[in-house]
Amino acid sequence: MDDFDRQHEKAWLCRIATNKCLDYLKKAERRSIPTEDDYFLIQVNKEPSPEENVLELEAKRQLTDRCRNLKSPYREIALDYFCNEISAAEIAAKTGKNIKTIQTQIYRARSLLQKSYRKGELINE
Repeated sequence: MDDFDRQHEKAWLCRIATNKCLDYLKKAERRSIPTEDDYFLIQVNKEPSPEENVLELEAKRQLTDRCRNLKSPYREIALDYFCNEISAAEIAAKTGKNIKTIQTQIYRARSLLQKSYRKGELINE
């Protein structure tokens, strides 16, 4: 206030009011919690862009390639669980193995896949 030269008082007050309004809106935005109606409908109805489609297909292809390069029995488990999205219970029923065995193999397959991604191993390229 001491530095104000009193020439453009109206503009100065308008700028202060504008800044206060913007601060209020930013603060209100941070406090708001999306409701299911608003948030989830936007996410569900959102059409992926062509770029997103290509990136998703490439990620799936890489995952499938990496799963195929695992040793048995992890290869079959990883393909069913990660690529075909079959649950552990369904895999256990299909293979006749104990569900705990399947869960352990999924855990180990995941670990092997993570190591493969960390190393940046290029497969079939």
